[in-house]
Amino acid sequence: MSTSSQGLAGRRSLGWTDLQVSALAMGTMQFGWLVSDVESMKILDAYIEAGGNFIQTANMYGADQNLMSYEKGKAHVGVTEDLIGRWMASRGNRDQLVVGTKVRARMWEGPDGEGLGRRHIERAVEDSLRRLRTEAIDLYTAHWPDPDTPIEETAGVFEDLVTAGKVRYVGLSNFAAFGALDATLDALSGRTLRIAAEQPRYSLVNRAEYEAHLQEVCLREEMGSTPYSSLAGGFLTGKYRKDQPIPDSARAGYVSKLMNDRGWALIGLLDEVAGAHDTTMSAVALAWVLAQPGITSPIVGANSIDQMASWIPAAEIELTTDEIERLSELSWDASDMEFFDW
Repeated sequence: MSTSSQGLAGRRSLGWTDLQVSALAMGTMQFGWLVSDVESMKILDAYIEAGGNFIQTANMYGADQNLMSYEKGKAHVGVTEDLIGRWMASRGNRDQLVVGTKVRARMWEGPDGEGLGRRHIERAVEDSLRRLRTEAIDLYTAHWPDPDTPIEETAGVFEDLVTAGKVRYVGLSNFAAFGALDATLDALSGRTLRIAAEQPRYSLVNRAEYEAHLQEVCLREEMGSTPYSSLAGGFLTGKYRKDQPIPDSARAGYVSKLMNDRGWALIGLLDEVAGAHDTTMSAVALAWVLAQPGITSPIVGANSIDQMASWIPAAEIELTTDEIERLSELSWDASDMEFFDW
């Protein structure tokens, strides 16, 4: 299957901001962890060559890292940001990119080693700027809520970072999933700070987190929506098939929960629609997400150039109304699964 570079070459506004991003963002959680530095940079090169410009990362990403455990990953936090920084410096392409990173996770020992308090963010942003080798972060996102810090304190330091030119825009991630979105927006009412985007989990098998309320908020507030896990840990790629052994994968435990009659029926329909468009199941699953109101740019990862090539066509596929409706009818919501078990 050949892929065209025209799909990703188009640009769309990230919500109300002046950031112009490609229809698919490159997720980088696997870089420096599952994927070597050399291969990661090759994938980034291929993404740019295909027309992409939106790089999404987080300061907590790095080798041997359990997503929620600083103790297992503390020697490696920041690895992915540093890799991206070295790649941009070697290619001289920083001005061509929209770069987003996230803050919240534990990054060092001590009471201010994690969270969304002023002391943590002020140190964390300097670390991210240094690792990324950039003067400003285009989109700086609160990775998930911090119940121990008043949102007014977080808003204050975010406003200061924007005023200082260290951050262009700020976003939220997973706030809807934790029921913290409305309270956060209410707390920001009357401030100069305005949220640019929210990052929910959203796919054909995880719909409620976005559709129940966040979609309405994004449209009303003109916020961008940059969903992650839109391929449901690989389940929607066709990697897993009924009555076949489960491939060795770090996400097999999560994916096995989707292996039921409805899940296999959805896989069958994705296969059918992919055949009609001469494309991949991954591209069809992402095209469905892109067809939903309020969606700006799904974040998709890749462990290889071939894997990336399987989802790039999503940026140019136009599903028919019938195809979208049939996929929607077979979709369901599995958001009650353990939140970080993707």
